Amino acid sequence: MPEVPTAAAGVSRKRGAEPGEPPPGHEREAKKACWGILTSQGSWADRSPLHEAASQGRLLALRTLLNQGYPVNIVTIDHVTPLHEACLSGHVACVRALINAGANVNATTIDGVTPLFNSCASGSSVCVELLLQNGANPRTALAHHPSALHEACKRGSRECLESLLSRGVDPDYDVPHLGSALYISCLHKHSSCTKTLLHKGANVNRGRGEDTPLHAAVASDCEEQVSLLLDFGADVNLRNSNNLRPVELAPPGGKALQLLKAHNVSPRTLCELSRIHIRNLIGRSRLKFLQQLPLPPLLKQYLEHT
Repeated sequence: MPEVPTAAAGVSRKRGAEPGEPPPGHEREAKKACWGILTSQGSWADRSPLHEAASQGRLLALRTLLNQGYPVNIVTIDHVTPLHEACLSGHVACVRALINAGANVNATTIDGVTPLFNSCASGSSVCVELLLQNGANPRTALAHHPSALHEACKRGSRECLESLLSRGVDPDYDVPHLGSALYISCLHKHSSCTKTLLHKGANVNRGRGEDTPLHAAVASDCEEQVSLLLDFGADVNLRNSNNLRPVELAPPGGKALQLLKAHNVSPRTLCELSRIHIRNLIGRSRLKFLQQLPLPPLLKQYLEHT
């Protein structure tokens, strides 16, 4: 097995920028920004050629290095593996090659970042599926670790979100400093993720502390989000940590304010109240069995809210 290059040697092996490519360091700086506080700067000083190949999607170079004996689970000071790099860049072929070579799909950095989290950060649902099919744990190991579910909602990746939920991830999973996944999707105005979570039975009023998803949607004047939350039974009278109701956060003259005012003067119909109550009685864990009930298709659609 070849000697693993030192940090200095690793730096000297970097290729120069080719015509039409971003300036040297551009991709690296973009990734640092993507990882935010989750990755220490030191991890970029001791990356191996295998890390570089995985990050840049160089499949042939990756396979060559693996065949030469480079450890597939080689880590930086911050425990970043080549699989972390490939997932963060969304390089499916490299992810597959690394997994086939025995990469640890549940490897964590010193900050608790997993390849699954990085796949959600890049919005690559194919990478997410590859990891899950090969034993990646869809649930966060510790409450303070970065959550793949929340990252998918933050990035607005509905496909990644659906993959995680299909593996039994709790749609109401709460991260203390972030809140619920529904709150994050509303905060970042990703209606497709909000809709998916609500259909899976996420608690429509569970947000971050006393702030509800409706507070977040109204504050950003996101009409579609507000409409979805109201349809699924959001309580317009709940107050946040500043003792404010959602209507008091709505921008003057905005569409969210109009929706809330219309809702306040027009009580929910019996049809709406019945659906909300029945879905609550069925319970989130049994919503997936609605299609199996001996009911007319129209009634099933009514209960599923489709």
